[in-house]
Amino acid sequence: MESSPTPRTFDHYRSTLSPTMDIGAGAYLLFITVFSIAGNLLVLVMAFNRSSRMKPPELLSVNLAVTDLGAAVTMYPLAVASAWSHRFLGGDSACLYYGLAGFFFGVASIMNLTLLAIVRFVVSLDLMSPTDKVSWRQMKLLCSWSWLYALLWALLPVLGWGRYGPEPFGLSCSLAWGHLRREDSSFVVAMFSFNLALPAAVIVCCYFGIAIKLHVTYRKALENGRRMPNVIKLHRRLLTMAVLISVSFIVCWSPYSVVSLWAAMGPGSPIPPQLSLLPCMFAKSSTACNPVIYYICSQSFKREVKQLVRCRPGCCGGGGPRGGAAPLSSKDAAATTLV
Repeated sequence: MESSPTPRTFDHYRSTLSPTMDIGAGAYLLFITVFSIAGNLLVLVMAFNRSSRMKPPELLSVNLAVTDLGAAVTMYPLAVASAWSHRFLGGDSACLYYGLAGFFFGVASIMNLTLLAIVRFVVSLDLMSPTDKVSWRQMKLLCSWSWLYALLWALLPVLGWGRYGPEPFGLSCSLAWGHLRREDSSFVVAMFSFNLALPAAVIVCCYFGIAIKLHVTYRKALENGRRMPNVIKLHRRLLTMAVLISVSFIVCWSPYSVVSLWAAMGPGSPIPPQLSLLPCMFAKSSTACNPVIYYICSQSFKREVKQLVRCRPGCCGGGGPRGGAAPLSSKDAAATTLV
């Protein structure tokens, strides 16, 4: 008597997209990977070259570049290889690693942006004071806190509150939103509250407060018959860059957040894999945005990048008269600050 055939189990790690979409997604991710790694490495090189002139708040910008670089290096190559293999490579262990890394670097980034907004607000309280409002020790503690906070949230699904799993399209892993709908809705509410809604509210309030402070200081300068002080121009430029960086991150991640929240809390049938792919790809592009913003908004950063690109071995070894970069004036040194 023949035994009945055993039912085939569904392969969660096989792509549910067409081969053409897989190849396109892989090519897009490869471009984002190269651009993110090159751009954020350039930011770190520029920061290292001017480390003696850095202000304490700039450490958060360096920290943000490290988070973007970390995501691009540790996650994106696996995603590219998976897309071109038409399945997520590595199985359950790789899925856990990929989901944990993605959540870890995502939370670290939003916390860096939140701390950056708070620090910029503290600095803006007395724009005319030449002294630093925050010390290097305080900034190092804040950066360390952002990493520890992100690590705590990334480990919670491993410890049993939440879960990591494959995305609906089968080429990457993240929080398993479909399972969280049935099992851990409290995790979804807490995660979105403390890692999206509250940080976004703090960022908006801080930058709105800075804008009001700059406007009031500018009006006082006009009423006293003075020109706009250079320090106001500098802080206005830094405010613009900081807002653009925060807005770019929120814009890149908002579609993915909406889709994920709908998958975890919304009614109705699951979201089609093809529709869930686009927000995920868009969110990954956030790691490439900051270097572009620095290059567009900071003339000094653009100048230093062009100088580095034009340099030949042996001609950029120092800042002395034998061919290195020319020493910056005090005005130029202040203008080279990142956000």
